[in-house]
Amino acid sequence: MFTPWLELDGTREKLARWSERTGLDLVHLGTEADAETIQDTAITQPLIVALSLLAFEELENVPADAPVAGHSVGELAAAAIAGVLSAEDAVALAAVRGAEMAKACAAQPTSMAAVMLGEPEQVVAWLEEQGLAAANRNGAGQIVASGATDAIERIVAEPLAGTKVRALKVAGAFHTHYMAPAEEALREHAAKITPADPNRPLLSNADGAVVSSGAEYLERLVKQVTRPVRWDLTMTGLVSLGVTRTVELPPAGTLTGLVKRQLKGTVTETIALKTPAELAAVGKEA
Repeated sequence: MFTPWLELDGTREKLARWSERTGLDLVHLGTEADAETIQDTAITQPLIVALSLLAFEELENVPADAPVAGHSVGELAAAAIAGVLSAEDAVALAAVRGAEMAKACAAQPTSMAAVMLGEPEQVVAWLEEQGLAAANRNGAGQIVASGATDAIERIVAEPLAGTKVRALKVAGAFHTHYMAPAEEALREHAAKITPADPNRPLLSNADGAVVSSGAEYLERLVKQVTRPVRWDLTMTGLVSLGVTRTVELPPAGTLTGLVKRQLKGTVTETIALKTPAELAAVGKEA
């Protein structure tokens, strides 16, 4: 993940500072660690936020009023980009979030599955009947179910008519009440942070709305671990702000695909930024 970015000036120094804050060797984890290690959500989350912020700091001519949004843990990077958190605080908070969510996942056998196709409200109602939560409403015909492992296995084996269900390789039931211990721990850590108000339009996964208070956004970040991600509403919020071009920060690709399918004809250009070599594709009018 980090190897091509380490060639840029100042990257190692930033990662050294962030490693000290997180207690993790981010350079090693982002370059040499094996797949099993980095798939641990305690490691994945700070790596994702760190990488997104490394890339953003390399972008040139980003308009001061360009909106920013993140998906799930990506909201921490978005908060830093909008000035609500420092980069160091965002990566540190991601490390706490990941570690505490990993602990919560270990407490009970839980999992997640992607439900494709189907009418959204019908799918949500069906999941509730199965004792599951619609943890991620991603738009573009995709809802992620979250809950007890046996219930997830049941919907994979017997999908709702007109849908396809695929089990996901995750640590547990993110964005549900199972993560309550993680929310409590995250709140304790967040209490030590003094957020600033956003310096650009900053959208929230809770409802797709622009949040103008840094304190409110930080509170939403804490609550987010037990509440659904409404990426569908977030995309609608971007459209309401007149967005016609998106740049997804690394590790990129998934959100760009959702935007292309959901906002076809409205967003006319999408860029999934994955390596420094693609910085030029963003252009001088980012």
